[in-house]
Parts: sequence; structure tokens; C-alpha cells
Amino acid sequence: MKRQELIEQIHRKKSFLCVGLDTDLKKIPKFLLDYEDPIFEFNKRIIDATKDFCVAYKPNIAFYEALGAKGWISLEKTLNYIPNDIFTIADAKRGDIGNTSALYASTFFKTYPFDSVTIAPYMGVDSITPFLEYENKWTILLALTSNLGSKDFQTQLTFDNEYLYEKVLKASKSWGSIENTMYVVGATKAELLSDIRKIIPDHFLLVPGVGAQGGSLESVAKYGINKDVGLLVNSSRGIIYSGNSNDFDVLASESARSLQKQMANFL
Repeated sequence: MKRQELIEQIHRKKSFLCVGLDTDLKKIPKFLLDYEDPIFEFNKRIIDATKDFCVAYKPNIAFYEALGAKGWISLEKTLNYIPNDIFTIADAKRGDIGNTSALYASTFFKTYPFDSVTIAPYMGVDSITPFLEYENKWTILLALTSNLGSKDFQTQLTFDNEYLYEKVLKASKSWGSIENTMYVVGATKAELLSDIRKIIPDHFLLVPGVGAQGGSLESVAKYGINKDVGLLVNSSRGIIYSGNSNDFDVLASESARSLQKQMANFL
């Protein structure tokens, strides 16, 4: 998907919501376990319930590959079911070099034709380059995450008095462009978005952590929105597990609609 197509969808739907499909057999409604493919049946109903309110879906690959071949089949069926005009993110957090990196890119851009994939940039530019070779595909680099352990490395000051995540942003922003790279910045780090925007004013940011993880949509929008909106705010558990009975999809729809209405106020 091209950048302008994503921007147009955001304005058309008055939403920058990304729905995370972190589908766990232990958490989905029990009645779905009677279906041949419970994972896909759950995802299908969630997509039907939320597609009018979101602009992106983000399957977390770990929830699928943990199930072996069946999980990959469920993932493929889910990806094929998502409407073509909605941005897709493979939340895979891969990070390697050489042929390995090239094959990861082929996996998520050809075998499973996602629009984007999350990448850990720790190994440097040659771990990113194979992903950038695909036209109209996006590489989403981890920059500043929401987890407690982010302080172990990401917010450590380096010898020149910069945070490590700032060095990652400054070094990597020239590897690609605003047309094919984004960054992950956790919603619980919203107070740092102003500084981040000074480094990458025009890039899109994928922002997880709103909802169940305690991030504030208002703070993210206040400090993170740019002239093209430039945000994809993800909610996973807060939407897909809104209910655990037969009407779970109705409740998921209400949760997604509520976030969309809040987002409309910032556009």
C-alpha cells in the first residue's frame, strides 16, 4: 500500500486505529472451539465487526506460529479475508542479516503478502535493506517500546549524551524514506513523542499500548500527530477480548467504534 492511500483511508474513516489480532485459543469464546478453524473463525468475526472503524490490522505472528502448520494456515486465511484497502502489519519482530533477512522479507511480503512487517534494527542497516527492496511495502522498526525492560537499553544514555533509541532513529531514518519505513513507539512513552517528532517529523509511527496497557490516546495524539496524521494506534486486547460470549463481536465493534469516535476529534 502506498503512503497516500493510507493517508486517504485515515481521513475517509476519520480513524487511525489499528486492531491487533493477538488471537489466543485460551482466551477466545469457548463455543468457537467447536469450529474446524477456531482462530480464523474468531478473526473473521472480529474483522467483520471492526473493519468500518479501523485502517489497519496487526496479527502478532507468535500466536500463529506457536500452533505449527495449522496456525500458519489460519494466518493465511485471515490475511486473505482482510479487505484490500486496509493496511496489514505482520508483527513478527524479525532481525537478522544476509540470506536470512532476505528470506524473512520474502516470507512476509511474498508468501504471506502483508503490507508491512516489524523489524528489530539492532543488527544494523544490512538487516533492514532486504525489506526495503520491495515496492509499496513497509518496514516498521522498533524504536521505543512500552515494556518495562525498554529501560535496560533503549533509554540508556550513550557516550555523547543521547538515548540509544534516539541514535537508532537518527541512524536509520536515511535507510529508507517516509514512503517505506515506520517506527514503533509505545503509547506509554507518549511524553517523549515531541522529542521523537523533532528527529522524524514526517514518518508514520505504529503506537501500541493504548487500552489494556494503560497508554493515553489523548497524549499520543497531542504529541505525535503530524501534518499527515502519521499515527497508527494499535489496540489488541482492549478490542478483541471485549467479551467472551456469543456476542463478543458486537462488543468488539462497540469498543472499536468508541476509539474511532475519539480519534475523529483529533482529525
